[in-house]
Amino acid sequence: MAGVGDVRVEESLRVKIGEAKNLLAGSGQRNTSCAVRLDSEEIYRTSVVEKAQDPFFGEEFSGEIPKQFRSLSVLVYESAGSKSEKVLGKVSLKKDELYKYHQKEHWFPLATPDTETDVQGKVHLEVRFDEYLNTEPDFISSHRMAIRVLECSDLMVINGACNPYAVVTLSWGKLKHKEIKRTTVKKKTICPQFEELFHFDLNNRGQNHDRNIYNFDDIYQGELSVSLWHDDSKVSREVLGNMFRGCFLGEVRILLRDLDLATVHKAWYCLQGREPNKQSPQDIGSIRLKICYTADYVFDSHYYEDLRSLLLASADTDPVSSSAAYILGHIVDMHQQAAQPLVRLFYHHDKLVPLICALADREMKQTTDPNTLFRGNSLLSKMIDELMKLVGLPYLHDTLKAFVDYVCDDPKPCEIDSTRIRDGENLNDNLGNTKSYVKGALEAITGSGLVCPALMRDVFGVLKEMALKNYPDSSTVRYHAVSSFIFLRFFAPAILGPKLFDLRSDTQDYCVQRALTLISKAITTLVNIISSSSSGSFGLKEEYMGPLLDSLSTSSVLDSIRMFLDIISSATGAYSKNIEAPIVLKEGQMIKRAQGRNRLGRKNFKKRYFCLTNQYLSYAKAKAEKALCMIPVEDILAVERLQEDSFKMKYMFQVVQQHRALYVQASNCVEEKEWLDILTKVCKSNKNRLKMYHPAAFINGHWLCCKSVDPNAAGCSPVTGGVPVAEIQVDIDPDRELEKVHSLFLAHMDRLDSLQACLKTGQEACGAQVVYAGTTEEPRASMIVEDPQSCFQTVNRIQTCVISLEQEHKQYLRMKQRSTVIGSREAPIGDDTCGMLLGPQTHL
Repeated sequence: MAGVGDVRVEESLRVKIGEAKNLLAGSGQRNTSCAVRLDSEEIYRTSVVEKAQDPFFGEEFSGEIPKQFRSLSVLVYESAGSKSEKVLGKVSLKKDELYKYHQKEHWFPLATPDTETDVQGKVHLEVRFDEYLNTEPDFISSHRMAIRVLECSDLMVINGACNPYAVVTLSWGKLKHKEIKRTTVKKKTICPQFEELFHFDLNNRGQNHDRNIYNFDDIYQGELSVSLWHDDSKVSREVLGNMFRGCFLGEVRILLRDLDLATVHKAWYCLQGREPNKQSPQDIGSIRLKICYTADYVFDSHYYEDLRSLLLASADTDPVSSSAAYILGHIVDMHQQAAQPLVRLFYHHDKLVPLICALADREMKQTTDPNTLFRGNSLLSKMIDELMKLVGLPYLHDTLKAFVDYVCDDPKPCEIDSTRIRDGENLNDNLGNTKSYVKGALEAITGSGLVCPALMRDVFGVLKEMALKNYPDSSTVRYHAVSSFIFLRFFAPAILGPKLFDLRSDTQDYCVQRALTLISKAITTLVNIISSSSSGSFGLKEEYMGPLLDSLSTSSVLDSIRMFLDIISSATGAYSKNIEAPIVLKEGQMIKRAQGRNRLGRKNFKKRYFCLTNQYLSYAKAKAEKALCMIPVEDILAVERLQEDSFKMKYMFQVVQQHRALYVQASNCVEEKEWLDILTKVCKSNKNRLKMYHPAAFINGHWLCCKSVDPNAAGCSPVTGGVPVAEIQVDIDPDRELEKVHSLFLAHMDRLDSLQACLKTGQEACGAQVVYAGTTEEPRASMIVEDPQSCFQTVNRIQTCVISLEQEHKQYLRMKQRSTVIGSREAPIGDDTCGMLLGPQTHL
């Protein structure tokens, strides 16, 4: 059984902010934005939606939660200027309420903000009740309450500062006798150490004042209050004599009857807000939110061994529909829920490509028309979407960031619909602007194929190879299989919505957004021309797009897209064995110096015909002759210019390999630049690419650049281009991904039971269909079971793994509950989240 210290609690939050409506009437239309807060800390803010009464935000926050929190709030602001804003309303949910709204959209009514209801932090108190000798002659002894304010933690910051002090109030008796004392102010801290002790005398004299009459019932009906304040006004403190207490930070109210007055009570308390002001019945609007909060209790790796083995075997399961990964994708409400942990898990264990291969083969066998291939939201398509986000976003930014910035920062009118064109604009000028933008986007994209991450190229290579095998009569399926993802699900959506892909942080105005829309439409249509088996018209719904596409659909443009799709689907490494003939990227005659020779002189430089493909660089005496040398692309460590003083020759560059370099001279500066550019892209994604190189040659026993006499000395200058995007490592926690899979199976155990029952009653009925009752958020075809017997066995193994792991979770939670001390720093009194340990929301 896992110990308390062996389990990690990993929390994550996703909040999708939709739209607001019926906002409290103001002065016409307004500029609004939304902010997401955990307690009092703002973690996300949307862009400002200008001049809208019912603003649509359409933004999403997603991220890990690095610290404990008690409440989630979404606030709607009205922006009145560059520095002025007003809160129109807010939605506030306690942490233990979030599971009620998990993965579902809700309209939440907005409430009037109240600064005294939103608090955070905790306070450490010590309360003691005792007798003491009274020095007055008429009394023998008396009683008093000793209250020590020890410290506070995680207090709120008010306007960038926190100068806290505590006010201790004790009230008791029928007349509610009240006595107030306060601590000193602690400057600039959210975790003040007070360590201050206060005594409250509780003696009660009789009417004749001749004896000490003390009624304990009065004490038991008493109340202790400790409130925290931020001392924010020097004037209030020194001039007005503390007339104003400052900003309220929270309070604790303790009924003395709840304490054991015979012992010392020492505990941490969560600060609470004051009772909200009386709410007005006026409706101030509502906002549509979709909230997903998860708390994953992650065990050590060996607890997941059975589930891990079962999942990773999915790629080798025949048929794949009997695999654990496929079954998970079918039982969840949305394929994306299963795709995210599966991609990360299989990527970590280097088994993602085989699984995608198995899923693609099944999908192709069930799709008769190649033109509809990969157009649905299947588990396969969602997994490739997730893969492109996981490893492809740096590549996307490297490819499109500069172009998108160019369009957004210096927009040109692009409207080509004559019914929408604005006064003062010319249709032909707009057509030229749009055409220029589309060509710029295509140049950026098609020139980036060689620097695409190797894993993406491997996946696209597998898809192309399997499409050619399954649809041998289709001449365009090789392009359709790849463009369905890289263009239609990656580049085109990124151009259309740059903010969703972190290409821009601001929301674009109408003119810019219209330009991006037209660019995305044009690129999508051009790609469809290449990847569709039907010929003839563009299949346009908008006639105004025709002239633009007529001018763009030239052979050079279409050939560049085809070349890009071929390059980006040229698999690397272990997956490059079965690909078709190498793709020629560039060829031509240049002069090269003999490799590995020490002799000098012009006779060592000879004309050779060079050919660069996606697999190797070669040269021969002439174009049609056999290659004299072939250098695999993966062996090219760097490609850099060579200093002229090395051989007193211009336009020279070097192709650096292990312990040697090939020196080549181009005919002119343009040719040199073209070769350098494409060779750099070829080797940029190599894992062993150099970071340093020698800019000059090794001649006469030393390097001319750094004078080192060691021919194998490390380079003395950094290579150009920096670290390739393909080398960026993805940090994955495989145990957490397995815990997510476990939680998904557990949450849909009823569907597993239904599937098992169906298989049990009809194991021999091939093609049995399982249809689940109820509606889901994603249209779903019924599950076709190809091999009921193997599928039945897999479902049994899944249930065994899930039940076994859930037993471990329950044992851990019981142990955690037993070891939790209410009133400790980790579980303060008044913290509602402590009750979540045994709640159902843990596994949602």
